[in-house]
Amino acid sequence: MTWLSDIPPPSTRIASQTWPRVVTRLLLLLLTLCIGLLLHLVMRLVERVSRASGRPLTSAMTQAVCRVALLILRLSRQVEGTPARTAAAVVANHSSWLDILVLNSTMRVAFVSKADVASWPGIGFLSRITGTVFIRRDRREAAQHARVLQARLLDGDRLLFFPEGTSSDGLRVLPFKTTLFAALVAPDLRATLSVQPVSVTYTPPEGFDPRALGWWGDMDFGGHFLAVLAMPRAGKVRLVFHPAIPVVELPDRKALAMACESAVRAGFGPPV
Repeated sequence: MTWLSDIPPPSTRIASQTWPRVVTRLLLLLLTLCIGLLLHLVMRLVERVSRASGRPLTSAMTQAVCRVALLILRLSRQVEGTPARTAAAVVANHSSWLDILVLNSTMRVAFVSKADVASWPGIGFLSRITGTVFIRRDRREAAQHARVLQARLLDGDRLLFFPEGTSSDGLRVLPFKTTLFAALVAPDLRATLSVQPVSVTYTPPEGFDPRALGWWGDMDFGGHFLAVLAMPRAGKVRLVFHPAIPVVELPDRKALAMACESAVRAGFGPPV
């Protein structure tokens, strides 16, 4: 279910004097995206011909594009810990569309997303070509989703999903749902699979609402996107990579979800 705040979200109205900044950054982002997309298509063809598992070339290109995008937005990263090479799955709290750029810029992953994202103009296309796994939040389809995730993990992909099931205002971690963890405790993966929890915390520029980088509820994507472009700088984000958790050490998906949620909550806090 979509998380809703009791307090209305901050205004995304853009002052007239900031429009030159918005247009400049938008053009730079589009140029970066177009170049990255062309290179991505070429690299994907090479991967298919060579039958490379885990999308090593296109994942590297996606990571590079996201790093350039963060430079354009002037969103600085503070990274603590190290992405675990042994972890085949990653879980993180979810605050904003910026999470995609931030996490992709730091590690090579394929995202697990709700199915309706696939139909979003522009974003859906980019999500599909970068290997996103689309699922419906429907208990009746849980078994099928688990099989799809297991196949991708066995194929060498590192999957990242947001167990909260929705995004928040960036000031909290919502309870983790256990459904998607079922794929991670499957018998053919359990003995070798590990999961790495990641805490993501944003701090907007001084003078802005502390929720300014959060995107949740029925907030308009276009308005929020332009509002971030209008900021003098997008602020800071702190990422804490916790030690990977071997799945075999926990009895079931509920225990695994609880362990991951505890780790994410422990590392949640603003950059210093």
